[in-house]
Amino acid sequence: MVFAGLVTLEAASSMAISMLLAVLLAAVSFGESSYIAYNTTGGIVPGKINVHLVPHSHDDVGWLKTVDQYYVGANNSIRGACVQNVIDSVIAALLDDENRKFIYVEMAFFQRWWRQQSKKLQTRVKQLVKSGQLEFINGGMCMHDEATTHYIDLIDQTTLGHRYIKDEFGQTPRVGWQIDPFGHSAVQAYLLGAELGFDSLFFARIDYQDRARRKDEKTLEVVWQGSKSLLSTSQIFTGIFPRHYDPPDGFDDVLLFDYNVEERVNDFVAAAVSQANVTRTNHIMWTMGTDFRYQYANSWFRQMDKLIHYVNKDGRVNALYSTPSIYTDAKYAVNKIWPLKKDDFFPYADHPNAYWTGYFTSRPAFKGYVRMMSSYYLVARQLEFFKGRNSTGPNTDALADALAIAQHHDAVSGTQRQHVAADYAKRLSIGYVEAEELVSSSLASLAESRLITGPANPITKFQQCPLLNISYCPPSEAVLSDGKSLVVVIYNPLGWKREEVVRIPVSTERLIVHDSSGKEIESQLLPVVNVSSNTRNFYVKAYLGKSPSGTLKYWLAFSASVPPLGYSTYIISSAKQTGASSTISTVLTSEGNQNSTIEVGQGSLKLLYSADEGKLTHYINSRSLVTAFAEQSYSYYSGNDGTDKDPQASGAYVFRPNGTFPIKSEGQVPLTVLRGPILDEVHQELNPWIYQVMRIYKGKEHAEVEFTIGPIPVDDGAGKEITTQITTTLKTNKTFYTDSNGRDFIKRIRDYRADWDLQVNQPVAGNYYPINLGIYVQDDSMELSVLVDRSVGGSSLVDGQIELMLHRRLLHDDIRGVGEVLNEEVCVGGQCKGLTIQGKLYIRIDPVGEGAKWRRTFGQEIYSPLLLAFAEQDGNNWMESHLPTFSGLDPSYVLPNNTALITLEELENGKLLLRLAHLYETGEDKDYSVMATVELKKLLHNIKWRLRS
Repeated sequence: MVFAGLVTLEAASSMAISMLLAVLLAAVSFGESSYIAYNTTGGIVPGKINVHLVPHSHDDVGWLKTVDQYYVGANNSIRGACVQNVIDSVIAALLDDENRKFIYVEMAFFQRWWRQQSKKLQTRVKQLVKSGQLEFINGGMCMHDEATTHYIDLIDQTTLGHRYIKDEFGQTPRVGWQIDPFGHSAVQAYLLGAELGFDSLFFARIDYQDRARRKDEKTLEVVWQGSKSLLSTSQIFTGIFPRHYDPPDGFDDVLLFDYNVEERVNDFVAAAVSQANVTRTNHIMWTMGTDFRYQYANSWFRQMDKLIHYVNKDGRVNALYSTPSIYTDAKYAVNKIWPLKKDDFFPYADHPNAYWTGYFTSRPAFKGYVRMMSSYYLVARQLEFFKGRNSTGPNTDALADALAIAQHHDAVSGTQRQHVAADYAKRLSIGYVEAEELVSSSLASLAESRLITGPANPITKFQQCPLLNISYCPPSEAVLSDGKSLVVVIYNPLGWKREEVVRIPVSTERLIVHDSSGKEIESQLLPVVNVSSNTRNFYVKAYLGKSPSGTLKYWLAFSASVPPLGYSTYIISSAKQTGASSTISTVLTSEGNQNSTIEVGQGSLKLLYSADEGKLTHYINSRSLVTAFAEQSYSYYSGNDGTDKDPQASGAYVFRPNGTFPIKSEGQVPLTVLRGPILDEVHQELNPWIYQVMRIYKGKEHAEVEFTIGPIPVDDGAGKEITTQITTTLKTNKTFYTDSNGRDFIKRIRDYRADWDLQVNQPVAGNYYPINLGIYVQDDSMELSVLVDRSVGGSSLVDGQIELMLHRRLLHDDIRGVGEVLNEEVCVGGQCKGLTIQGKLYIRIDPVGEGAKWRRTFGQEIYSPLLLAFAEQDGNNWMESHLPTFSGLDPSYVLPNNTALITLEELENGKLLLRLAHLYETGEDKDYSVMATVELKKLLHNIKWRLRS
């Protein structure tokens, strides 16, 4: 998107263009005009200001229109944009003149265009790429967001684009081009920049205060060191544009003729000198394009042909067709020492009251869906590898493409229009359906390997439950009769063994669970509450068009042990009338409690609640000897409607609060406590639209918070942004730590920026940061960590406290181009309600210096949850006829505790793609911030493969 500040420019008509832009008017003459050969052959001229003209079009992979609408030029009442016309027109213009150049970024569009071209034209385009006239920059499927994305997704979407470029053109992009994302992450700098092999990175959006200071100090171009662990190897030359990513004023979308040349050349020289005065060296870059330009490419190129010809004829400065790669080489050749930049470029503000920190949370359901599909894609590729890739059967390609597009900076960010958000979700759903078929068949093949000696189609039909988060799972809810049992195969995509509690919805209470060895294991039944039933009934009908059959009664919980990169099998059957069965949870309420304190937790972790107030008061861990005061609360910010002196409202991008209001229980709502041998739960209904369950598992040392929020009421005319606070007495001195795209943690200090003296205009929004993995605070004795299941915005606005924004519903547009309020609704049978979301966060308090182990290990488990697949069996012969357990690792081997397997994939050419990640930064943990060694032969001991560098 191109909109910056509060001004929007749209070239809607030739009249508007003539009013907004300075043009070279043709001399009025009734005589014959003659051909002029414009000289554009020149290159760099030493000793002069060299103006590198970089023709480009910023083509959003969805925003105001869907991906398809943008590509074919449909729905032009929203915007007249047609990407296939852009590419058609550009290619023709490049073929007309070998001196012209163009860069292209979004491979989701270019790949689609390429497949529709003749072999003859493809051959000519390959020559354009080979000669450098057409250069692929960035090279991912989209220009991804940098705040709300996970690093694994960034790697995957970039890999798809780069693989396409390599396969078709034999090229590898050299330059990062993140010109539009709303803030820039350290992970982008080093992992998707320097480590990717890029020579440079360029972007437009930084805080308006930071830009002003950098222009004054000539520090718009820096060496950015994104990683404190990799140090100099993580450095990348980074250029920040002195304005937006469009041309200087007066040189945008103009038709130049051979008249009043002197005036226009003077304007060009003046603009060049002005930019040179805020830039080091005699090389400057002009970005000649903006959103969806070059649909009529010849008009742009004719303009630049004439500019180059007449400016160079004038001789005061030198103009040339260029690319970011040529510009980077010129900067390197000067051999200057550049200022060093560390940490990142968050948060971003383009105005004193306009911090783009709301989108960290916008569309939380879609953000959760993207994360869910990301983890599923990881699992599906692993299982496809173990089964063997089949060129004719179901695969993960559609899910890969949908996930790649979803990383776009107006997709997972939540800043698109509603119909576009629905289109992104539909693409993910289509990809999931095919991947689900692959996962089921792969698990069946592995499970039946005991029976199958050669190639054969598996006969086992596994079912999965993508709506398990709303308590809907038909195979587990089926009533077991006539000696039938439910088979649950649990797959673990991580490289270490996991002991976790599995919860599935069931319809009956007398059940018994056996593990892979046939041993009966302990299980627990927890009653389904009304809030879960209501959410299930409404949203199942919304998603599937039909109401769930039957009445759900319980959640069945049991502890599962699953080997690394493998599965275990559990059998659930009806218990005999006189035999043992699952333990039904005891139910207690604070109303009938005689004590002033309620203790919850069966293991090392205990939480204490005040019976009178129904509030959490203390966190106690008997193993680590941590005893801490702790509270949890909810509040909301009233979204500013933009009717005061500053018309800035809170919207999809911008967070501008207009007061904060605590959310207290409406009336005396008691605590409800469920106790059992596996876990305890504390249920609290704060009001009709906020319900919370706090879970404490017997074998774990963290608390799990499951929240259900919505529909957020707006009948009072005020939009609301819902937050939760976890409060302790830690003395944190304004300091907190947030992750960068799920990898490195970055130190934050309230009301402070390392690069300039911050003028505080928005003390809340200006201290919000993106969180994809977690946030923590610490003092001299303890540290409080909170991990999340999707991207959210958060901060520490008070010492000892962590605040997370969980949901937003707003009634005003924030004037940043989307032109639509962030007011998500779900409709069933003509009844529309505000969106209800359900999510989880995880809380733990450790002795200082001990929290990293949990954050890193459990963070991987949040990203890669156990996958459940269900089948039904007659009798008790499953274990004899199927392989009950499987692991892709050598039985004697697990990955080191500081190492994660993030990709295991068989490529179309039969090669293996294996990615491993070290989880710890330098100095993060005294035990695990060390070199890791992986035994590759044991990692995949039963697979024949060759290791290549």
